[in-house]
Amino acid sequence: MSIQALKEEVARQFGTPAVVIDLDVVERNIARVQALCDAAGVANRPHIKTHKSPVIAAMQRDAGARGITCQKLGEAEIMAESGHDDILISYNILGEEKLNRLGRLLSRAKVTVAADNPVVVAGLPQAAALAGRALDVVVECDTGRKRAGVETVAEAVALAKDIASRPGLSFAGFMLYPPENAMAETQAFLDAATAGVRELSLEPRMVSSGGTPNLVNLGKVKGVTEHRAGTSVFNDRMMLAAGVAQLEDCALTVYATVVSRAGPQRGIVDSGSKTLTSDTGGLEGHGLILEHPQAKIARFAEEHGFLDLSACNDRPSIGDVVRIVPNHVCVVVNMVDRLVTVRGDKIVGELRVAARGRLT
Repeated sequence: MSIQALKEEVARQFGTPAVVIDLDVVERNIARVQALCDAAGVANRPHIKTHKSPVIAAMQRDAGARGITCQKLGEAEIMAESGHDDILISYNILGEEKLNRLGRLLSRAKVTVAADNPVVVAGLPQAAALAGRALDVVVECDTGRKRAGVETVAEAVALAKDIASRPGLSFAGFMLYPPENAMAETQAFLDAATAGVRELSLEPRMVSSGGTPNLVNLGKVKGVTEHRAGTSVFNDRMMLAAGVAQLEDCALTVYATVVSRAGPQRGIVDSGSKTLTSDTGGLEGHGLILEHPQAKIARFAEEHGFLDLSACNDRPSIGDVVRIVPNHVCVVVNMVDRLVTVRGDKIVGELRVAARGRLT
């Protein structure tokens, strides 16, 4: 079957828009990240927020990954139900309802959580008590990204001391998400924080760094024990722009149909904000159309992608099925219940996005 025939068959069987992954590319991406981690001497703890699939998480585990990362408790619950163990939840957990759920999860799986403030730490013993086992906690540190995380070494050391003082909690180490150009700053922060906790007779057994763009920095921060990469399993237009993926590394595309050509320089595809999402990732337009790379998905309605074809010599016709590399793949996956799976130019089946919509 040719790619053109594949597009027509996907549209016939599943309709469009359809979110399609090429399992051959997925497997290559998994193997590449694992090899990079192995070469750098760090454990691979992939972030499942991108694929949200216990099946793909199992592929990563079977390739050599040691544990997984989840951003939300609900994702971790789905993964544990499917037999995944050694889960890092890289997010502050607050509130009675979540702490009770964390305790139930900890009773059946090895879980580590992150914290960046004393309010979160104060609640975590409740989960440990409910589970009847110790809960590992890492201190999230900000070394320049200005997202979550303590901003000073003194705060990191103080929070580690707080964790170690709480019943049922064990200080496990540090979690980082450094800016790609801040390796020196990250190293200085980590060295000082490590020295500080060791003065308290605490040992950072786990130092977790992250980010697909930071795969090029593996091994540059001494003391890091593991890496969390999510987007690398599929890649997207943001990773192309960052220079950490090539077009052949993009495993996920959205198949869409051109449904209108009301003017010579414009058109409509049946994929709008409810499929490709409005997250531009800081890029111009809302995706790369493989068949017409000069075309721009200029704006959205919910079910309409507005095409600007002014730069195209070869323009699509009504009824054409096109493949779109999304700007930000993680949010696209969260919009759909299933992924259509292919290998090359052959349809394999469907894959349920088991952890989609887990906002808590």
